[in-house]
Amino acid sequence: MAGSKNPALIPGVATLSRSAATKHKGIFKLKKTPTPKPAPAATTTVKKVGGAKNGGSRIVPNAQRPKFYPAEDVPLLKKTRKTLRPAATRASITPGTVLILVAGRFAGKRVVYLKTLASGLLLVSGPFKINGVPLRRVNQAFVIATSAKVDVSGVKVPASIDDAYFKAGKEAKGKATDAALFDAAAKKPVDAQRVADQKSVDAALVAAIKKTPLLKAYLNASFALTKGQAPHLLKF
Repeated sequence: MAGSKNPALIPGVATLSRSAATKHKGIFKLKKTPTPKPAPAATTTVKKVGGAKNGGSRIVPNAQRPKFYPAEDVPLLKKTRKTLRPAATRASITPGTVLILVAGRFAGKRVVYLKTLASGLLLVSGPFKINGVPLRRVNQAFVIATSAKVDVSGVKVPASIDDAYFKAGKEAKGKATDAALFDAAAKKPVDAQRVADQKSVDAALVAAIKKTPLLKAYLNASFALTKGQAPHLLKF
């Protein structure tokens, strides 16, 4: 168009983009004047009533209620009463079973199953001393149960290790600075109680693992598929 501030290069394609055209017009500089919201209308009115024993006044609704109602009740949406129930642990997963993690930060690592928490998540450990996997919760949908077993009858898991044990505490976030981003000392230290719990569980777990030949090396090795391997034909 002749005289247009945003002429068309070709039919359907303008010279300036939508954001560039808005900036060129300077609409963002215009100040919007807020419109005052009207006060809500009164729903009732106070009327004077004659008579010494009538109280002197009555509160009357401004809108009259309907005189007729529908013969049948208006259908309402059904309220859901679903409660979250933890999933049952698979029969192939028993205390001491070696599991293969297939998702998450430690995907491919082998861990030892200890117990099932109240939420239905599995409590596992590498142990940390062998393959670097600490005490953590995993969903049983993302593990492969193997035929390898560890005798965990002598492993005592502290009663304090539950779902609330793994919840991260809320911290006040300050303004990010370059020094805080690149300072290694600014990292959050590991709780001393967690370190003590990890050492106590690992001590008994490592002792049980050493009783079985090559089991320590098996847990330390990561799981991976090579070319030509079909996962559905493998026997774990």
